[in-house]
Amino acid sequence: MTQKIVNPVLAGFHPDPSFIRVGDDYYIATSTFEWFPGVEIHHSKDLVHWHSISRVLTEASQVDLRGNVSSGSIWAPALSYDQGVFYLLFTDVKSRKSVYKDLHNYLITATDIMGPWSEPVRLNGSGFDPFLFHDLDGTKWLLNMRWDFRKNHNNFSGIIMQQYDPETGKLTGPIHEIYKGTPIGVTEGPQLYQKDGYYYLLTAEGGTGINHMVTLARSRSLTGPYETDPDFPIMTTAHDLTYPFQQAGHGSLVETQNGDWYMAHLCTRPIPGTSTMNPLGRETAIQRCEWTEDGWMRLAHGGKLPALETVAPDLPIFTFEELPNRDEFDGEVLGFPYQSLRVPFDESWVSLKERPGFLRLRGRESLASLHDQSLIARPIQHFECLATTCLEFEPDSFLQMAGLVLYYDDSDYYYLRVTADEIRGTSLGVVLCRGGKYDEISSMQLSVKDWDRYYLKVEIHGRDLLFYASSDGVNWTAVCTPLDFGTLSDEYGGKLGFTGSYVGVCAQDLDQQAKPAYFDYFEYKAL
Repeated sequence: MTQKIVNPVLAGFHPDPSFIRVGDDYYIATSTFEWFPGVEIHHSKDLVHWHSISRVLTEASQVDLRGNVSSGSIWAPALSYDQGVFYLLFTDVKSRKSVYKDLHNYLITATDIMGPWSEPVRLNGSGFDPFLFHDLDGTKWLLNMRWDFRKNHNNFSGIIMQQYDPETGKLTGPIHEIYKGTPIGVTEGPQLYQKDGYYYLLTAEGGTGINHMVTLARSRSLTGPYETDPDFPIMTTAHDLTYPFQQAGHGSLVETQNGDWYMAHLCTRPIPGTSTMNPLGRETAIQRCEWTEDGWMRLAHGGKLPALETVAPDLPIFTFEELPNRDEFDGEVLGFPYQSLRVPFDESWVSLKERPGFLRLRGRESLASLHDQSLIARPIQHFECLATTCLEFEPDSFLQMAGLVLYYDDSDYYYLRVTADEIRGTSLGVVLCRGGKYDEISSMQLSVKDWDRYYLKVEIHGRDLLFYASSDGVNWTAVCTPLDFGTLSDEYGGKLGFTGSYVGVCAQDLDQQAKPAYFDYFEYKAL
């Protein structure tokens, strides 16, 4: 029976795939932005089944994200392999909302995909989306889009390239501008390949929103000039805003052991009936591709739209054990799928050892903080799902809070929290922030001063989400009317963010007394 690749292969927030093959193994690196540890690596042997195997940036010494703006930090990692060495390029975006970007492009290496990785070497900052090309003659070249902040200039001013010297760890020689892009504009995400005497330059165009697309150009010479595919783009959803996938772009290619070609790319799955409400974030899909007789690439199924499923390569089936839905916090370290915001896991604020069988969080800064939050979360991957936890917490005042959070960024979140009220004592209710405007659902605050434990739950059904609370984990009370899951989307309120929504647990102590909160378990499952 013919195997099918069912898209997306990486559901939930897994954008900007960088796709390579090493022998019989396939790897995809994806962006993590402000979520730490940074740069996620996924592994497959058949392109059908995928498994997250590591996150690369695990220490503050590798990259310092504290204070970085939301949807900044780690952009578009580029994974490559040559002569027994894995190379990983990434951008640390320090600012992004002004005319300037403040970009730090780094390179790290490892002889094993699981690490250890070298300390980052900073290469340049002229633009983002760096890519390292290994030419057949042994030379190595750094490509990136160039950002031009000047008035009356195109911000996306072209794709540039400069030679990289692995002996000195520095760029050397002249900077070559090799491609200006098409009239569509917003040309970024360069990926360079060699085939049949051509250099093929794959780029993303149209911006990462609804006009996103994949464009191919080629040249007989490394430094150009590059000719654009006359039937560009290879793929886009810009012409059909009703299609189940949207924002398709940012492609990356591999050739299989059997000579077949596949392209990984990002896409979104908007809530049905909308084109921009995509709270699951930008996901990764894979398309089968074919080459035409005149040397251009096309989607194997025809047309420009990405396939919801496509024929898999003729490779042995290789499956992975799935993670359990429920985490009892009985291990010694936090692993997949959890991440924190901007800072590494540290025993000073997060611990599985202080009270075995519990996750202890010490309250730190607010959900608006860009520095030191005590928040542990995972991407939401389904439009029908639930998450539950059990909390033990003794707040002394309204400055101390802990609970269950759905988080997009510092301006958009929903939070079912336990706190202290000077009138009712310990209380429980929902606070929210939409487009930077804080609010409280005060009409449904529960007085829970006699509860020993707080069972907290959120259910998501399409665009609706509901929070529930219970004193025993059996009898549940709704703590809100349906809230809009769609507000936790990239383009909600015109903000143009780049991450997806997360669900997890957190604690705050705005009096900076580090009040501890203890979580007995965390469960996430599709419905």
